Amino acid sequence: MNTDPKIVLPEQDWLALPGTRRVMGLLNAARPDCARFVGGCVRNALMGSSVSDIDIATQLTPDRVSDILLADGVAVHRTGIEHGTLTAVADGTVFEITTLRRDVSTDGRRATVVFSEDWLEDAQRRDFRFNALYADIEGRVHDPLDGGLDDIATRSVVFIGDAEQRLREDYLRILRFFRFYATYGQGEPDPAGVLACGKLREGLYQISAERVWTELKKLLSAPDPRASINAMLRAGVLEIILPDMAGLGLLDVVVAQDLEHGLTPDPMIRLMSLYSKDPDLMERLAADLRMSNAERRRLVSAADDQTDLSHVLQEAEFRRILFRLGEQTFHDRARLVWAARPDIASPAYWKALMDEMSEWTRPLLPISGEDVIAIGVTPGPQVGEVLREVETWWVDSDFPEDVAVIARQMKDIALNKPRGG
Repeated sequence: MNTDPKIVLPEQDWLALPGTRRVMGLLNAARPDCARFVGGCVRNALMGSSVSDIDIATQLTPDRVSDILLADGVAVHRTGIEHGTLTAVADGTVFEITTLRRDVSTDGRRATVVFSEDWLEDAQRRDFRFNALYADIEGRVHDPLDGGLDDIATRSVVFIGDAEQRLREDYLRILRFFRFYATYGQGEPDPAGVLACGKLREGLYQISAERVWTELKKLLSAPDPRASINAMLRAGVLEIILPDMAGLGLLDVVVAQDLEHGLTPDPMIRLMSLYSKDPDLMERLAADLRMSNAERRRLVSAADDQTDLSHVLQEAEFRRILFRLGEQTFHDRARLVWAARPDIASPAYWKALMDEMSEWTRPLLPISGEDVIAIGVTPGPQVGEVLREVETWWVDSDFPEDVAVIARQMKDIALNKPRGG
């Protein structure tokens, strides 16, 4: 096992947090060096990436961990107790603390585990070698498998031991392999990993749609997921999770533009770029992936909208379209049209358009149903009809602010309406 004391995490803010020092101090006081950081926080620290979650592995049982922390006033929640995991909150910092364990049995979705005190045994049940690195409170890195540090150096994503065995333990690891490659990988993906993922790809049918969508969303959020997506295509994995996909051509352009112009990766835009503009297809995709209602509406709205964006928009036209579509749908349509038709205008035009969208405040029609009733319109459906016609005129007139002018138009519209009974 690589325990070279010279291998130390770069300076990390999260290592110095009061909560971090408190929790690790309490656990290690009960048994020296019984608690170490593990997984993503160690991997990301070594790779120079941000750390969002702090995971701790320990030789202590969950009950012992709970007793120690509660006695010092640390909040403890039994979030994954069946797998030996507790969530602790100390001084405003959240930690997931899991007892070392080994798998007794697995079915591709969940595992039955027993607790262990052996760091190597715990490492061997994890997914990838660079996720089986541990660090103590001083930042000293431990590599029980003697391969994780090598993979950090070469930015390789390599399964622990036999790739097929790791996948049969949890088929979601197929998507995690490609997601980690998209996020951290360099060069060609590990051939043994790709081969195993392709061979066992139908195991993804056993995984809940929500978990698949969570992994896919993270993959599409990587700065440049194209090599990973292409590897998934070659391995036959894409046809399992995105069976109606149209092609990768537009995705290639979207990602290239993101990189060239410093745009934040948007997984929803990137997903839309893989499909034809078909609202029914987007409804099925959202249902198949068990998306949230907001995500479903976003997909369907962009696919359903037929607004012509194939020319340079003048200011008044821009405001009318933005008002009618809303910022999100207009943004999605503009982003995809820019990728599909970069010849329409310069990148500066598209970037300025989207910047202006984010800064624009949606105006409010300065009259209400009470104003319509006050001029003699009978309360009921006709009031709404008058308001809608006034709003249409107001939008087409580029949102005049003079209330007197709007009131005159309201009266003209109301007078031309047949009187209600």
